[in-house]
Amino acid sequence: MSVGTEWDGPQVPVSGDEGQAATYALASAAYRDNVIDDIKKTDNEWHQSTVKAGRISLLKPNLGEAFSRAVVDRMLAPGRKPLIQSFGAEPQVVVEHALAANNIRRERDNRLSVVVVLCGLIFLPGFIGWLLVFQLRMFVAKRDDRRAGTLATVLLTGVGVLAALFLLKMPFGGFWGWYARGCVVIPVLGWFWAKRICERSARDLRARWEGLLSGSSVGAKVPEAVPRAPGETAAEQLRQSLARLGAEQRSNSVFYAGPKGILGMGTRWGSWQLAEDLEPADATREIHPFRSWDVIRAIHDQLRMLERGPLNTGGFPRPSIRHWIVTPIGENAKEVSRPEGTDVEAFQIKQHAIQDICNKQQFGSGDRHYLGVQWTLWDGQLVITMMITVTVLHETLRIEVTGHALGPVNPLFTTKPTAPTKEVAKSLKPWENRTVSLPLVPTDEVVRLTARAPLTWYPPMLKWLGGSLVLPEPFGLRHAWADQPWRHRFMADDALRAATPVLRVVHSAAIRVLKENGVDTEKFGNRSSVLSGLVQDPTPRKADLYDA
Repeated sequence: MSVGTEWDGPQVPVSGDEGQAATYALASAAYRDNVIDDIKKTDNEWHQSTVKAGRISLLKPNLGEAFSRAVVDRMLAPGRKPLIQSFGAEPQVVVEHALAANNIRRERDNRLSVVVVLCGLIFLPGFIGWLLVFQLRMFVAKRDDRRAGTLATVLLTGVGVLAALFLLKMPFGGFWGWYARGCVVIPVLGWFWAKRICERSARDLRARWEGLLSGSSVGAKVPEAVPRAPGETAAEQLRQSLARLGAEQRSNSVFYAGPKGILGMGTRWGSWQLAEDLEPADATREIHPFRSWDVIRAIHDQLRMLERGPLNTGGFPRPSIRHWIVTPIGENAKEVSRPEGTDVEAFQIKQHAIQDICNKQQFGSGDRHYLGVQWTLWDGQLVITMMITVTVLHETLRIEVTGHALGPVNPLFTTKPTAPTKEVAKSLKPWENRTVSLPLVPTDEVVRLTARAPLTWYPPMLKWLGGSLVLPEPFGLRHAWADQPWRHRFMADDALRAATPVLRVVHSAAIRVLKENGVDTEKFGNRSSVLSGLVQDPTPRKADLYDA
C-alpha cells in the first residue's frame, strides 16, 4: 500500500504472506472493546505496559480507545523518540487501522456530543445528577464483594423509583416545575438516543475486529493522510510521518539490550564460536592479507543458496539476508538513539561505513557489524534470526553464530469478538442453567461513552481525567507484545532446525576463503566438526545470562 492513500482493498492473510497474521492481530486491538486492564495479561519479564489511572472512573477508556490513541501518539507525533523495527509485522498497517478506529469513534462522539448538548447541557441539573448516580454505581460495582453487582442494580432501581415519585409529586409549579420534570426525563430519553448511536458504532468496530482476524477484506480508510490542497499542512504532516515510519522500519541499525537480546529480534537462545589461530598452510610462504569483510562477503554469497537443496522436500523459504550495525544499550534503557551523520541516509547506514565497522570496530567501545539471515514464518508469528560476526584479534580469527527467536503475538490479540451472554438459573429447574444474550452495549457503557464524547475534542484533558495506556519503552509494535516461541512445539522445532544448516554454510564459506588466502584450515575444519555436533543439542538456552 502506498503511503498516505485511502485504501479499502483486500487484506487476506495467506500462507507465505509475511507478517499478515501478526500484523492484523495487532491492528485488531484498535477496534476492541475489552477493558483496558486486559493489556496487563501481555506483560512478560522483559516488557510491561502501564495503565495510567485517571481521576474519574466513569471516563476510563477501554482497550481499543487507549491502544489506538497511544499507538498514534507514539508513532506519528512530531519529535517522537526513535522506534524499534517490527520484524514480522507491518507497523504502518497497524497505525493506519488505529487512525481508522479513531475516525469511527470521532464520528460517534460527534453525534453523542449533539445528544449531550440537547439532552444534557440544556437540562444540566438532571444530567449531572444522573451522571453522579452512575459514577456511584460504578464505584459500588467494582468492589470485590460478590454482592456488589446486586447492590449497584438496587441503587439504580432505587434512584429510578425516587425519580418517578418526584415526577408524580412535583414540589414546583409553572415553568420551573416543567423544567424539573425535563431534568428527570430528558436525560433518560437522551440515553435511549445515545444507545442507538453506540450500538451502530459497536457493530462496525466489532465487524472490523472480526474481519482482521478471520481474513476477510478489511481496509483502513485514512482520508486525512492525503493532502488535497497545498494548504493542508496537517494532512501533509501525517503523510510525512507515515513515510518516516516506513523508512525507520527499513533501517539497518538495531540495538542490543543485554539479556533482552536484540530489540525486535528476540532474546539470544544459542551461540556457537569457531576460533583458531591463523597459520600459513606453507611454512615457506606468508598468509595472503585479507580482511574480515572478505570473509563476511563470502558467507553472504553462500547464504543465498540456503533455499536450494539436493532433495525436493520443501526446505527453507527465501530468507532475508542483511548487514546489520548493532548498537549496545543498557538492559533497562528507556529510549534509543539512532546513528546520525554523513554516513546515514534515510535511517540506512551506508555501505562504506558498514565495511569500516566490520573491519575496524572489533574490540572496545562502539558499534559492531553482524550479518543476519532472517526467516519470517507462521504468517509473521515466528521470526528466526541467525546473526554472524567475524573478528580478528592478533593471530586469532573468530566466527560467531548466534540464534535469536521472536515468538507469536500474545493470545490477547488473536481472540475474536464474542456476543455478550451470561448464564442464569432456569425458573422451573433451578439446578440447571441457561444462556441468555446481553445487550451489545450495556447501560454503563452508553453512559461512559456519552460522558467522554464532549471531552474527545481535547485529548490531553480526557487522558488526565480518564487515564491512558503507557507503552513499554523502547517501543516497537512487534516485540512489545511477543511471547516466547518455546511453548509452541513446531515453532521451537523450526528455530532449532535452522541453526545447523546456517552454521555449516558459514563455516564452509569461511574455510574456503582461508584456503584461498594460504591459511592452514586443518584446525578450523576439526573445530567446525565439533561444533556441528554441539549444534544438534536440542535445548535452547538463555545465552545472554552469564553465570558469573
